[in-house]
Amino acid sequence: MPQCERCGNDYDKAFQVILSGQTHIFDSFECAIADLAPTCHHCNCRIIGHGTEVNGIFYCCANCATKEGVQGLRDRH
Repeated sequence: MPQCERCGNDYDKAFQVILSGQTHIFDSFECAIADLAPTCHHCNCRIIGHGTEVNGIFYCCANCATKEGVQGLRDRH
């Protein structure tokens, strides 16, 4: 059985994620998010939605980007 690279669980329903040409195997979205989702530069949360990227720096929302000095972004209301 495939083994999750994060937790080591052998699971018959494990899945592959290909990111930047590298294949990763996980047993849950939780493990995949913990290993692969980018982290917000301001609040350190994992970005599992669209988020935003400014000059190669990831933010979970415009509010966090604004708190870091980024101008011109706004979250949808």
